This record gives sequence, C-alpha cells and structure tokens, in this order.
Amino acid sequence: MKHQQTVPAITAAVLGSLLLTGCNDRSATAPASPGAPSNAAAGPSQQPAVSAAQFSALTNQFALAQQAQAELVQRLQSQITRLEQRNAEQASGAKTDRTAQADALKTQETRVQTLLAKIGELESKVGSLQAGRVLPEIAVTPEDGPTLRELDQKLKIADRKRELAEEAAVTAAETQAKTAPKISLGQNGFVFSSADTNFVLKLKGLVQLDSRTFFGDNRLSDGNDGFSLRRARPIIEGTLFGELDYQFVPEFGGNGTPSILDASLNYRLSPALQFKAGKFKGPVGFEALQSDTTLPFNERSLATDLISNRSVGVQLWGSLADDAFSYAAGVFNVSGDGRNPNNSDFTDNREFAGRVFGQPFKHTDLKALQGFGFGLGASYSQVSSNALALPSTTGGTLAGYATPGLQQFFAYNPVVGPVVGDGAHWRVSPQATYLYGSFGLLGEYVLSNEGVRNNTTGRSEELQHTAWEVSGQWVLTGEPASFTGINPLRRFNFHGDGWGAWQLVARYSQLELDRDTFPSFANPLYSADSATSWSVGVNWWLNKNLRVLTGFTHTTFDGGGAPAVQNVPASQTAPGVVTAQDENVLSTRVQLAF
Repeated sequence: MKHQQTVPAITAAVLGSLLLTGCNDRSATAPASPGAPSNAAAGPSQQPAVSAAQFSALTNQFALAQQAQAELVQRLQSQITRLEQRNAEQASGAKTDRTAQADALKTQETRVQTLLAKIGELESKVGSLQAGRVLPEIAVTPEDGPTLRELDQKLKIADRKRELAEEAAVTAAETQAKTAPKISLGQNGFVFSSADTNFVLKLKGLVQLDSRTFFGDNRLSDGNDGFSLRRARPIIEGTLFGELDYQFVPEFGGNGTPSILDASLNYRLSPALQFKAGKFKGPVGFEALQSDTTLPFNERSLATDLISNRSVGVQLWGSLADDAFSYAAGVFNVSGDGRNPNNSDFTDNREFAGRVFGQPFKHTDLKALQGFGFGLGASYSQVSSNALALPSTTGGTLAGYATPGLQQFFAYNPVVGPVVGDGAHWRVSPQATYLYGSFGLLGEYVLSNEGVRNNTTGRSEELQHTAWEVSGQWVLTGEPASFTGINPLRRFNFHGDGWGAWQLVARYSQLELDRDTFPSFANPLYSADSATSWSVGVNWWLNKNLRVLTGFTHTTFDGGGAPAVQNVPASQTAPGVVTAQDENVLSTRVQLAF
C-alpha cells in the first residue's frame, strides 16, 4: 500500500518537471529578433533534454507497469491472506499439507518482495528523470516475473494440491480409524478392542456392601448383626479371534478367603451352537442362573439351596429362533447342593446336567404372552462315600441348608456318626417366568434326590428334599420389569429432576426335608425338617451401575428348636440356636456393578 500511495505523487512531480522543461524548450527555439546577438557564443554546450514524445511514451509505459504491479501485489496479498486463513482453520490437517502450504506462502512472499524491489527501482528512475537526467528505456519483460495468468494458474495448482492433500489426510484418518485399536469407558466398564472387534478386553467389577439386623434372635447368636463385604470381584472378560469368549472372575468378598469363582472359555460357532469349558454356573436352576448383580433380594430363595452354586466341566449350549428357545447340556465334576466346588474333583464319577427353556410367544403379536416362558432343568451323578457331595456349610460348621439370612437351620448332625454322600444324586427343576410391562413373576420348583450313608451305623438312604419359590416385581417408575436388571429412564441426579428407578419386590419360598432324614442322618432336636420364608423389599436403581436394596425377611421353622443345654455343644451352635425362634432380618445393600 505504501508503494501504491507513492507512485501517483512521483508521477505528478515528473509531469510538473517536464512541463517546465517544455516551456524552456519553446523559449530556446523561438526565432531571434533582428540585431539580436547569436547564442552560439553564449557559453559551453548543454546536455540535450528528453523530448515530449519520449516522455509521454515513457510515462504511459511506467503507469501501465505501475498499475499492473499494484494489481498483482493486491491480488497476491489477498491470496496470501486467504491461504493464511485456510492454513489456520486446517491446523489439525496432515503434516505434509501444512509444510506444503508454508512453502507456498514463503514462495509467494519472496515474489512479492521481488516485485516491491522493482517498484523501488522504478521510483528511483523516475527520480532521475525528474532531476533532468537522461532515463534509459524502461520495459517490463516476461523475464522480470510471471504474468498474471501464470500466477493465477500457479495459484489454482496450489489450491488443487492443497485439496488433494486434504483428501489424502481424510483418507489416511479414515484408514487409521478403521485399523486403530478402540478404547471406551462407560457404564459397561473399560473396553479395549481391535478396530474389527475380533479381539476385545473388558474390565468390569462388582462390589456389594451388605448389612443384616436380626430382631428377636438367640442370645447365643452374638455377632450375626453388622456389615459384610458380601462380594468384591474384579471381572475380566473378552473375545479372541472374534469367536472365542473368555471370562475370569476371582472373589475377594464373602468369608474373606480369595477364590476363583468363574474361569471359562466359550467358542461361538453360531448363536445356536456354542461350546463352553471351565468353571461356571451349571444349567439347572433359573434363579441360580440369574446374575448376582440383578437379584431382587440380598440372597436367593430357599429353592436355590438345592442347586449347586458352580460347576467345573464342559457344556454344549445355544439359543434358537432369535432367543425364543435355548438349551444347555454338559458333563461336570460332582458338586453338592449350594456348593462352590473345588477346582479338581473328589471322585472318578461325573455329573450330567442340562436345561431347556422356551418363550413360544416371544415373537408373536400376543403382547400379553410375549414375556411368558417355561423350562426344565435336571442333573444326575453317582457318588461313592464322600462328604463333599453333601450340601455346603454356609451358616454353620457341618453340611446343611441356610435361611435367606444366611443362618443354618438344618445340618447333617446325627447323635451318632458322621454322614457322607453315597449313591445317586439327581435334581429336577421345572420353572416358569412371566414379564408384562413393569410387572414380573418367577416360579420354580426343585427336587433333590440324594443318597447318604451314616458311616457309624452303616445305614444308607436316598432322601428327597424339595423346595419351591414364587417371586414378583413391580417397577413403580415405569421401566420394563426384567430378570437381568433395570435401566432407569431418568437416572438419579441430585441437581436435576431424575430419581432413578424404584422397584417393589416380594417372595415366598419353602424347603422341606425328607422325613427319613431323621434321626439317622440329622438330629431332630436342633435341625428343622422344614423352613418357610416370605420377603418384601424395595430396590432403588440410581442408574444402571448403582443400586440400593432394602428388604425384610421372616422365616419360620418346623422341628428343631430345643433349648440350649450347657453341656451339649450342639444346642449352643447352629442350627440349634437358629431354629429356637423365628428369624426376622432387615437386610440392606449398596451395590456398584459395571
């Protein structure tokens, strides 16, 4: 801009000087008056001045050159400004594109500086002309710089190269996105996966802090109230090669002894044909198969006391007709009722277990029946004189069964002799479920036929214990009822209007021992021959990951309940101190699962 303002001033000065020179020329060439002396002898000869025609041509040439240069400079400056703006907007583009744009800008700046120098040279020559010196011919040739057309063409080429670089950068970014590993963090935990998801690693977790408060319990049951870290599990699972799923779940909660809860591999040939191997939940009971994160109460019902907790073995399973029907069949190590078995077996025999379940109306137009399902689970094994085939020792020191408050109400505790599992052990469990809108029902019956033997008396018997349960749920906030968890429509937000999901739950269950159990295999003075329990509760799902449970359970017993005797240890421990009165327990839980 400085040069554009200077050139008109210089041109005006030059024109004024030439006008003055023209006047002097006319006075010098006018005819001499008669008698006037001659100028030839006036003094030394002067340098000839530039003619008017030469000056006019020179001025026109200079003006055209100056105008062209000014237009070129203005256009270059405008183009540089646009390039700088584009460069700023695309700062996150490919590095090669930024380098090319920087080089182009430097080249354009160099050309501008060259043109500015030529303008300075022209100004100098005009100054010389103004001083009266002879000016050599001024001409702007193609060699002095590119023409406007050439510059325009070069700018178009530069723009096209930039566009190609941008397209290459986008293509490279898309290619990288398709091949780069993916990392996500959300309500489903930490997920690391390859771009094609053929390889996946998921890091999840479960923490449950429980409290139990018993009302009217036995004075000898001191210590059963309080807080308990019921479950503390880091969960590792994922996929290899797109078809092989794996899961590893250690347990650090419960009784405080770390253990391996789940460790399995699952090959998915198709949804209808899958093969699973390792340690995992067996296929028999419906409630037992429910995730620990979605149970309606702190503990499962009395019916699940007759189902093994985990199984070690192999299983063929799958789902058909878009999950309307499912099946599972496997071969496992022998596991007693309610037990989490060891990682190795205690006998050469094996347990065969299976289950079928169907929802025949799932994909029909009968909405009221779409959530109806029913099935049957069963298992069979043969045991040879081993105590590990008996039920778990939860709530006591001997094998037996526990209440929903985790207090043992029955034990294989005869007056004479220890009891072991010996003979056939089979289970059968018909089951049914129903979901409709925010309402849900679950019903299950379990029969456990167990061969036992008293090692002291030598008596053997096949005992048939039975249990059943009916439970219901109603989601007050309108979310669909489910056995796999509730996802609130409006998660809890203290500063907003969301209060999560609220779920009312109720349950009734009963377990009856075979009458032939007493007195040869259990002491009728302290072990109950049946237990009946009802529970009510409310669950608050703050969001999908955080839940607060509150429930009350009342359990009554038939049999047992003999008063404690000072010199009889069996009367001062479970199950004697449990069956001496009804069980009333208030349970709460704070759960984080992701």
